[in-house]
Amino acid sequence: MADVVHIPDEAEVRAKWGGFAFTAANKKKADGYIARYPAGRQQSAVMALLDLAQRQVGEDTKTQGWLPVPVIEYVAAYLGMPFMRTYEVATFYTMYNLAPVGRYHVQVCGTTPCMLRGSDDVMAACKNKGLVKGGTTPDGLFTLTEVECLGACANAPMVQINDDNFEDLTYDSMSALLDALANDKPVKIGPQIDRQTSCPEGGPTTLKEMVTANHDYRKDWK
Repeated sequence: MADVVHIPDEAEVRAKWGGFAFTAANKKKADGYIARYPAGRQQSAVMALLDLAQRQVGEDTKTQGWLPVPVIEYVAAYLGMPFMRTYEVATFYTMYNLAPVGRYHVQVCGTTPCMLRGSDDVMAACKNKGLVKGGTTPDGLFTLTEVECLGACANAPMVQINDDNFEDLTYDSMSALLDALANDKPVKIGPQIDRQTSCPEGGPTTLKEMVTANHDYRKDWK
């Protein structure tokens, strides 16, 4: 399960974030999210606005970002909804951070498919690189969290680091990934073995004639 986080002192948090407000660019985005919902349903945009606020905090702190209480209060007021209802959303989803995190938030999936496929080895690799579950490394680079299913069971074990998934991990590949991030080197997002997305290892076994090798379908959507 997700680890209990240590929320900083309230007075310190309010001194730093009490005057939080969306930037002009983010206010435009926030209003765009709200406009997607019919009149009277604007509060349905709460998840999008919390994410937007967290990203703005991240830009300011050069980390993945987090949601100080004054920031959650700001989002609640922006949507005209009670603070507690907004806080309930922020505390329910692990996509929202309730305490400061590092530049890279390493979220290791510990659910059954990942556990059976070696998530303990992934966690051991993190530990041996100085990461402590529920904590941030002294250099502020990594925060390690164990989370529940992240939806990539076919490619277990996997981790989510900030917005990206890294799958089919082993102790060695996880260690190499952390080294690359620590040294600002490029990393391969997605499967860490020779596999296309969630296709079978070694390539497709059926309907081979319908497969376009190495075709990135995401480019077709742009």
